Amino acid sequence: MTRLPFRFLLRILRPCGLMLATVLAVASGQPARASADPQVVLTTWYRLVLELVRHTPTYSPPVAARAFAYLGVTAYEATASGNPGMTSLAGQLNALTPPPARDAGAAYDEGLVLQAAIAASVANFFGNTGPTGHRAMAALQDKLDKDAADGIAPEVAARSRAHGKAVADHILAWSQADGGAVITNMGFPVTWTPSDLPGHWVPTSRIVQQQAPLLPEWGRNRPLAMPGGSSCPLPPPPPYSEEPGSDFHAEAVEVWQASRTLTTEQREIAAFWSDDPMLSPTPPGHWISILLEIADRDRLDPTRTADALARLGIAMSDGFIGCWDAKFRHDLIRPVTYIRKTIDPQWEPLLITPPFPEYPSGHSTQSGAAATVLTAIFGAHFSFTDSTHADDGLPPRDYPDFWTAANEAAISRLYGGIHFRAAIERGLEQGACIGAHVNALRTLE
Repeated sequence: MTRLPFRFLLRILRPCGLMLATVLAVASGQPARASADPQVVLTTWYRLVLELVRHTPTYSPPVAARAFAYLGVTAYEATASGNPGMTSLAGQLNALTPPPARDAGAAYDEGLVLQAAIAASVANFFGNTGPTGHRAMAALQDKLDKDAADGIAPEVAARSRAHGKAVADHILAWSQADGGAVITNMGFPVTWTPSDLPGHWVPTSRIVQQQAPLLPEWGRNRPLAMPGGSSCPLPPPPPYSEEPGSDFHAEAVEVWQASRTLTTEQREIAAFWSDDPMLSPTPPGHWISILLEIADRDRLDPTRTADALARLGIAMSDGFIGCWDAKFRHDLIRPVTYIRKTIDPQWEPLLITPPFPEYPSGHSTQSGAAATVLTAIFGAHFSFTDSTHADDGLPPRDYPDFWTAANEAAISRLYGGIHFRAAIERGLEQGACIGAHVNALRTLE
């Protein structure tokens, strides 16, 4: 297992100290008790998850998106169970039944409910992370649990923990039947026979494990908000042709020529949105990071934060199911294979080509879904700064709205030499369709 560096523990646990400062009681003028603010519980756990995704080998982008979705639903339902202004997602998400209810008239502490729910959820979804990750989870759980319980009557604390754990267990049981709960061999089939027809995907890596594509059955998983994996279908890509002047050949020439004339800005964009597994929080984690920055900057309350994290997680998880459904229906060849065969045998793309079919672009689909949902939550002209990779040496980037960021994330894959234009543009369209299913959910009244 990959080991997390000690600086990781320091970076994650340092914010917990903020909870030891005073938390002002709302409009009461009374000193705040030293218990955990639900908002801090929520965002601190999510920051740990961004690091766990980076250091857990099975967490490819689709798997990461799935975890973000179920973690988001867990946090939302735990919060909603004590908030009459929030509508449960039970009966709205596929096969989700109502989670356990709170005891009528009994007292609960919101920080402890949320703490217990998220701690249990993270422990389940990241049970296969490395030893340092397990130490980080244990340390954070101990720290937040003590902070949340400080000053709380023992019976209220016990009741709150039990309820949060019951909600997490309910969501976990629901997740087990979606088709994505078990990942073997890092998500690569042990045996695979690529198509021998022209234009179909062939392996682009020399790694033995990657002679098969990643998660070929993922598109058959049960989605959360959209009815099925093929609910947002795409038209086929341009007909395959090796003839100069054909639409397909022209798309390949565009990628090849772009790679030879990349500006410094385009190279920076390709690197900023690359989000490679094991080197980053992955593409879905990138959008979660953006949302956490907004939550901190705008001082969102736990209700709005839980709602936004749940809807964003659902959108990205469904986005990868829809994208993978289309990828393996069309099974299209990658630019690196086509360009070396028909245009330039020595060509090297800027980025490493992922081991699965080309059409549509996963970055495009999930970014389109994310932008659609975040725009519905925050508005069409909502500016923000994205500092996701600041600790990795990549400077923050500013955006006037979510769709500007989504379009940049999408075109970054052409700059990187990974996708043709049709995969980029139609992936964004597919993401918008998937995001619309999420926007139809009823959450905050």
